[in-house]
Amino acid sequence: MNYLEFEKPLAEIEGKASELRAMARANPEMDVEKEAAALDRKATELLAQLYGDLSPWRKCQVARHPDRPHCRDYIEALFTDFTPLAGDRGFAEDHAIMGGLARLDGRAVLVLGQEKGHDTKSRIERNFGMARPEGYRKAIRLMDLADRFRLPVVTLVDTPGAYPGKGAEERGQSEAIARSTEKCLALGVPVVSIVIGEGGSGGAVALATANRVAMLEHSVYSVISPEGCASILWKNADKMREAAEALHLTARDLNELGVIDRIIREPVGGAHRDRQSAMQAVGVVIGEWLTELSGRSAKELRNDRRQKFLSMGSRGLAA
Repeated sequence: MNYLEFEKPLAEIEGKASELRAMARANPEMDVEKEAAALDRKATELLAQLYGDLSPWRKCQVARHPDRPHCRDYIEALFTDFTPLAGDRGFAEDHAIMGGLARLDGRAVLVLGQEKGHDTKSRIERNFGMARPEGYRKAIRLMDLADRFRLPVVTLVDTPGAYPGKGAEERGQSEAIARSTEKCLALGVPVVSIVIGEGGSGGAVALATANRVAMLEHSVYSVISPEGCASILWKNADKMREAAEALHLTARDLNELGVIDRIIREPVGGAHRDRQSAMQAVGVVIGEWLTELSGRSAKELRNDRRQKFLSMGSRGLAA
């Protein structure tokens, strides 16, 4: 278990319980179960307390947890007959975005998402989930394919943002993001998006311009990272806690503002503590929304998507 900074007291309690049980395994005559069980109860109470009211900055830390399920994990857990499709037919294959044809509960879909990787080698290969222009052009190509064959599109968003490197800018990063966002709006098939970790800037919006958008309880969605915001406003990245508060990037904030449509509850302690339960909850929401949207015409779906984004912020204006 990888523990976050604010989880250090929890790490100590769970560590002591594990040590007691390890001692008992080495010496079967020792009876430590009573003491270990007491520590387990204390850890459970502390876990609920820590996660009961997380600050926006702590939500960011949880959203970035290395053990949190990533796009590949969701595809393996929820979809069957997944056939990956690669390349933008123009420059290269971008491993930061994965996608392909699959089935969800027997329903044919196109699934797309940013993949961060699970170890050092895969994280470098996936560029930590930060797509280059060819990644967004691949997404456009796959969405065109879905539109042609009348397949619903499911996107799984988890990126710090689009890659800001020199090569990406030279190859038209902003144009590729804009084209991907435009393609999402133009699709005549249902589009459902789930923010499973970080939803960073235009790199996230390029896949999240959907009929329905949900966020996992401890995910974040923002125009910029707290560190980037702090560097711009205060010229000091250490002000990221204040920036996180000001950005209103939590699922609860964004649901109240009408930016997202639903919050998906996570297991106590975050999705990384009960990965299967978290992924199954996401699968249920995707299935419900695809069923809800399946009977609508292409024109109705486009109008629904357009109105959704035009009306953002109206709740605040009305207040």
